[in-house]
Amino acid sequence: MKVHDVASKWTVSDLALLEDLKREEALLPEDAPRALLSIRLSVLTAETTSPVRQELDLRLLAREKKYRVVGVASDLNVSATKVPPWKRKELGDWLNNRAPEFDALLFWKLDRLIRRTTDLSTMIEWCEQFGKNLVSLNDAIDLSTAVGRSMVTLIGDVTEIEAANTSTRVASLWEYARTRDSWLVGRPAYGYVTTKLDGRTALAVDPDASKALHWSRDMALRGVSARRMALCLIRSGLMSAGLTTSTLLRRLRNPALMGYRVEEDRQGGRRRSRLVLGKEGKPIRVGPPIFTDEEFETLQAALDRRGRSQPTRQAGGATQFLGVLICVDCSTSMTVRRTRSNGRSYAYLRCGRCKGGGLGAPNPQGVFDALVDDVLGALGNVPVQVREYAKGAEATQDRWVLVHNGKTFREMWEAGGMEAMAEDLRRVGVTCDVTRTKVPGVRAPSVHLRLKVPREVHDRLVVRTDTFAAKP
Repeated sequence: MKVHDVASKWTVSDLALLEDLKREEALLPEDAPRALLSIRLSVLTAETTSPVRQELDLRLLAREKKYRVVGVASDLNVSATKVPPWKRKELGDWLNNRAPEFDALLFWKLDRLIRRTTDLSTMIEWCEQFGKNLVSLNDAIDLSTAVGRSMVTLIGDVTEIEAANTSTRVASLWEYARTRDSWLVGRPAYGYVTTKLDGRTALAVDPDASKALHWSRDMALRGVSARRMALCLIRSGLMSAGLTTSTLLRRLRNPALMGYRVEEDRQGGRRRSRLVLGKEGKPIRVGPPIFTDEEFETLQAALDRRGRSQPTRQAGGATQFLGVLICVDCSTSMTVRRTRSNGRSYAYLRCGRCKGGGLGAPNPQGVFDALVDDVLGALGNVPVQVREYAKGAEATQDRWVLVHNGKTFREMWEAGGMEAMAEDLRRVGVTCDVTRTKVPGVRAPSVHLRLKVPREVHDRLVVRTDTFAAKP
C-alpha cells in the first residue's frame, strides 16, 4: 500500500499516527466495509491541504465509520474541472478496473473529487450501478439516504458555480492580454523566452532557437524537405530528439516569428496560429522579430511549393496497422509512403530509422492481407469473452466474471474490418516483425512476416466494457 507520494512530506508524527491507525484497522472484522481514499490537488501551495493531511484525515474518518482502507488513489497536479474522476491516472484505474475491491469512496471535500455537476451525476449513476457509496469528510454526503443525495447535488451546483467564476476570470484576463502590446500571460511561441524589462515581463529572442529557425529557412529556400531538416536539427542538437516533421512545420509557419501576437486557429482540422489584429486592423507587435515580414513570406512560399509537390496523405492515417507492423532491423513502425513518377502514384512500406526507410515493400495491401491471414490463423477461433460486474451474494464479494458472447474473434473482426482487428492487436500487444531481403536481379525485396503473440494474449483479449465510454 502506498505510504507517500511525490510532493508529499511525511513527518515523524505523521508516520506514527499512520501506524496507529493501521493497527486499529487490523482489529476490524473481516467483513468490514472497504474504503478507497481519493486524494487530489491541482497545485500544492501554502493555502491548500497537503496530500499527507488529506490522507490522514480520511483515515481518521474511515476509523470513525469502521471502514477498512484498501487503497489510496493519489492524483496530484490534476484539475478536477478538466479531468473527470474516471480519466485520472490512479482513481480512474480503480473505477474502471478495480471496482470489486472497495465499497465506499472517501474524499476530503467534494471539490477535491469533482467540480462539474455533469461529472457528479455520472459518479452517482456509477455508484448506483456498482453498489458503492460516496463519503466526504467536510460535506454532509451519504448516497444511502435521500437527504444525503440531495446534499450532494446542492453542493455540486455551488462547486460548479465557483469553477465557472474562476474560468470567467481567467478568460477575461486572456481577452484583455490578447489586445495589449506587452506580454502579460501565457507561454511564448517557439523562438522566444520571457524576460524582465523595466520591471515588466517582456519577450526576448532565444538565440539557439533563432539560429535553428534561420537555418531551416535557408534549407527550405533550397528545396530541402521538412523531414530532412528535422533529422539534421536533431543531430545538431539545435532542436530536441522528439522533434517531428509536423512540429517543425508548425513552428516555421507561425506568424509569431515576426514578433506579432497570435492565437490558435481551430478551423480546418490542423493546428495553426493566426495573427491577432488590433483596433485599427493591424497586427499587434509584442516582441522583436526573428524574421522580417519579407523573410517570413518567402519562407511560406517555399514551404507551399514543397507541399504542392507531395502526394495527398491517406485519410485514414499512414498505415492500417500502425504500431503492429515493426521493422526487424530498426524496431520502428512500418508506414505507407507515396511517391509520384511519370504522373503515377506509387505506395510502399518503409520504416523510420533504416537508411532511406530501408528496402521499400511496394505492395502494402499484400502485406496487410498476409498479416490478416496470420492473425486469423493464430487468434481467429478464440471465443470473445466480455468482462461483466457481478454483485456479491451473502457469502461472496463483488467480482468480475467473464461471459462468452457467442462469437469468435474471426466473426467480430469480419464485421468490424481491419480497423477493429488493428485496434485489438495494439490493445493486447500483438506485433509482427517485417523482414525485407534484397533479391538479386529483382527490384522489389522479399518480405517475410513473423507474428509475435504474448503468452497471456487470451487474458488480454477479454473485452472490458468501458462504463464511462460515452462520457466526456
